[in-house]
Amino acid sequence: MSKARKNILTACLFMLPFFILYTIFTIWPVLQGFYVSLHKWGLMGKQKFLGFENYVKFLGDKNFWSSLWNTTKFVIITTPMLVIAAFILAMLANRPTRMKKVLRISYYLPSILSVSVASFIAKNVFAPYSGLLNGLLHALHLLPAGTELQFLQDKSLVWGVISSMTVWWTVGFSMMLYISALQDIPQDIYEAASIDGATRFQQLLYLELPLLRPTTWLVFLLQMIACFKVYGQIALITGGGPAKSTRPLIQYIYETAFEKNNMGYASAMSFVLFGILMILSLVQLTVQRRGEK
Repeated sequence: MSKARKNILTACLFMLPFFILYTIFTIWPVLQGFYVSLHKWGLMGKQKFLGFENYVKFLGDKNFWSSLWNTTKFVIITTPMLVIAAFILAMLANRPTRMKKVLRISYYLPSILSVSVASFIAKNVFAPYSGLLNGLLHALHLLPAGTELQFLQDKSLVWGVISSMTVWWTVGFSMMLYISALQDIPQDIYEAASIDGATRFQQLLYLELPLLRPTTWLVFLLQMIACFKVYGQIALITGGGPAKSTRPLIQYIYETAFEKNNMGYASAMSFVLFGILMILSLVQLTVQRRGEK
């Protein structure tokens, strides 16, 4: 027992620095944020206790619901694209060729860019008159002379710009998760499938996809949460426009806190978003466990 206690004490001492820093920089700000959400709180500090009025206020806030819908739309468009693109790139980068390492580096490279650099590239690619894509369409005679596609001003095109930029920028991490899972599949299974006469497509359909299901659930969950927290690329590419049609919830929270000087209501909306993410995560984990059973 003394040895077991000594091991536990040693483990606690090793973990203590992390818990101290985690408490200071994560747990305490969360608790302080909840405290702020219960008050009328401006940039100059606490003004008045409101209780849960801030949590009731968002129910009738049209801007909150429109921003939440914009965020949800981004999640619905982008998350499946990220999962599918990550799987396809992983399959291409996992083939036993001499270009395997080059492909992995090439596919992962955009992930090391900052959001400002990635957004600057996307903005110049899709810009009218001087943008790369419009110029390419003119060069291929797919777009009449004097006509420019307003990718960043057309409500029907702007979501495609933001989603495709996000996929290009962030797909590398999910691709590496898929590659790791593919390498964990024993070669004996492939050999047995080949002996039984399974084609490459059948191996993909009945072997790899079922074995990669846990990784797919993980990638889907991580990307869904990340997409719900979208802010940087939208703020830098469109600023929430045109006509607030792409303004995500995080941007509305920021505007409420720092432009409208209402920290309390902004904190309450942040906790509402946290609750939405918790519910969606629990639903997905429940569905996943039932599927595994």
